Amino acid sequence: MEVLVLGPGCKKCVLTYDAIKKVVEQTGAEATIRKVEDIMEIMKYNVMSTPAVVVDGEVKLKGHVPSEAEIKKILGV
Repeated sequence: MEVLVLGPGCKKCVLTYDAIKKVVEQTGAEATIRKVEDIMEIMKYNVMSTPAVVVDGEVKLKGHVPSEAEIKKILGV
């Protein structure tokens, strides 16, 4: 699966990226994680509040740093 963390590089975006990376490492999930900081690319997902998390092309959450439980739920692990 492909996981994108959308955001301009703010603290919340970094925390979200790190939290997702931690969950993927802990669970051994097959996932590619990528930060997207380009505003034009972020706008393609119709996201106005960041951080946002996109899994396989679908926006799963936006506007807050997710908990580990939320991450596991959206990743299906």
